Amino acid sequence: MEIILTESIDGLGEIGEIVNVKPGYARNYLLPKGFAVVADQGNVKEVEHQKRQLERKALKIAKTSEALKAKIEAAACEFELRASEEGKLFGSVTSADIAAKLAEADVEIDRKKIQLDEAIKALGEQTVNVKLPGNVVAEIKVTVVAAAE
Repeated sequence: MEIILTESIDGLGEIGEIVNVKPGYARNYLLPKGFAVVADQGNVKEVEHQKRQLERKALKIAKTSEALKAKIEAAACEFELRASEEGKLFGSVTSADIAAKLAEADVEIDRKKIQLDEAIKALGEQTVNVKLPGNVVAEIKVTVVAAAE
């Protein structure tokens, strides 16, 4: 039985794919749960139309993300904090601090989009990734220098 998936299902396929499954699996599980619809002519045309719309939307999102990426990478992210003689910070630089510094440069980013495994606790320069919509990743150079006492 041919069906069109309306949800991604592991081991079966992605959204919008036309797959062939056993009739009992489709009739008793996929169709009642809303994971699929029967692949008749009308449904196939509707899915193709939705795919075209999603592609246009994805292109638009990617375009705006690329513009935002250029803005992020141009922003300077420098922190001046107290540190020990060995280069360890008295405190740390977190994703919230980086988001605030970017906000000062007129780039509004949610701190959850900043991919920082753990807070920066040492002097120097580090590269931090920012995940943007449309699978675009921007890189920020975060520089931490010792504050003059």
